[in-house]
Amino acid sequence: MSSDKIPYTKISLFSKLVQDYLVQNERLDPFYNRHNAIENFMPQISEKEKQDIDRSLLVEVLNEQYKGIELSEDTENNISSLSSKKSFTLTTGHQLCLFSGPLYCIYKILSVINLSEKLKEKYPSYHFVPMFWMASEDHDFEEVNHIHLFGKKIEWKTSQSGAVGRMNLSEIGDVLENLLEVMGEGENTDKMYSILEKAYSKENSLAQASRIFLNALFKDDGLVIIDGDDTRLKKQITPLIKQDVNEKKFYSLLQEQSTKLGEHYKVQAHVREINFFTLKENERQRINTSIEVPNIDKQPEKFSPNVLMRPLYQESILPNIAYIGGGAEISYWMQLKSVFDSENIPFPILVLRNSALIISERHNEKLKSLGFSSSDLFSSEHELHAHYISRQEDVKSIDNELEQFDSVFEKIKSTYSAPVHQQIIEAEQQRHRKSIDILRKKLEKTEKQKHKSALDQISKIKQHYFPNNGLQERHENLITFYLKYGDNFIKKMKEELDPLDSNFVVLVL
Repeated sequence: MSSDKIPYTKISLFSKLVQDYLVQNERLDPFYNRHNAIENFMPQISEKEKQDIDRSLLVEVLNEQYKGIELSEDTENNISSLSSKKSFTLTTGHQLCLFSGPLYCIYKILSVINLSEKLKEKYPSYHFVPMFWMASEDHDFEEVNHIHLFGKKIEWKTSQSGAVGRMNLSEIGDVLENLLEVMGEGENTDKMYSILEKAYSKENSLAQASRIFLNALFKDDGLVIIDGDDTRLKKQITPLIKQDVNEKKFYSLLQEQSTKLGEHYKVQAHVREINFFTLKENERQRINTSIEVPNIDKQPEKFSPNVLMRPLYQESILPNIAYIGGGAEISYWMQLKSVFDSENIPFPILVLRNSALIISERHNEKLKSLGFSSSDLFSSEHELHAHYISRQEDVKSIDNELEQFDSVFEKIKSTYSAPVHQQIIEAEQQRHRKSIDILRKKLEKTEKQKHKSALDQISKIKQHYFPNNGLQERHENLITFYLKYGDNFIKKMKEELDPLDSNFVVLVL
């Protein structure tokens, strides 16, 4: 295995906001608290220690949510440790995608696990718990009901609606059968299928299945998984719900902060007057003046936070000091700083999750034979083709001739300096230049035809690792790599990813 690192600032697929955050552009200073540097975690801890967190209730809820699930000693110890005021969480979260969804969900979890271990080493008098927040109340089923595996889309279809975490898996049997058929045979297939079959049992909800699956993969790393769809946890944020639903208190703060952020960057989350949904058995409905709202004091469990209220909910009930997320998450968290300040809730350190590109050794050798490194794949397909053609010894260039052509016209301009003459000369220069550009394109097309086989190989490799011109991690699923590398895949990725390192990792496996 070999690895390479590329600064995020050199990758066009990441937003300007993310790039500016990583280089600590002062323009973003008003939108977050402390930057992701290990020395900043001690003052963050000191600030969070002052917040009143019901730790005993948190432990009670987690133990109940894990009831019937085999816990590792590390996970069990991490849950019980949360009773102590010396214990803090580091949190990431994700939608409840089928079979964990895109690969970057796994990178999020590895980022939060690695960060907890680094902080334990740096601050041994404190304990740090890697936490995964299940976004079980999201209701966009089309976003979570499928994975891509070996070029095929495996999809779960159901007539159920509402919060996806509450959906039952009574119709999941055919999906598992289709998955097994695509996976093929082998020792790693047997192991993965056994995990999935146990997790995605017909008796489980999607939330419970997701917990069992992720616990099986990461229990030895002490990962703790929490479901915010809980009556006792929501009761703790009753005042927040009232302020948002009844008073619309946060609207002006969110609007002002988002407007300021939008002066320089794309605003990620739409600002609304009310930021909670009502939650019923098969329905999650946005609150507006036309619907009847349950009694908040008596039924807090019937209220579900949107994307902008979920961070406030999370930071109200967890002893959390950092949130690990992708670029879009970092962006919408930055819309919230003034709201956090208004409620005297410490704003967590924002950590950009790790990203990686995994390349096979066979494709890496092919790239080398074509004159490229694995990091060159971040160039566009057109740029890769152009670079390849320009390096071929048999490719002719007319650049020198173009320079001579321009110099001739410059000499003529220096001889005839009158404005009327200059206009005539420049018009002729442009006319001839267009003709030469047409000639250049014809010649380049001819050169490309001579090297069609090599260019086709470049295109295939590029499209394989950047499907639909997007990152591999947003398309491929963990299973693709588990079948080939088994448990070693997660171990290798854990070794290579560093949440304190602002570089994109390219791995050749």
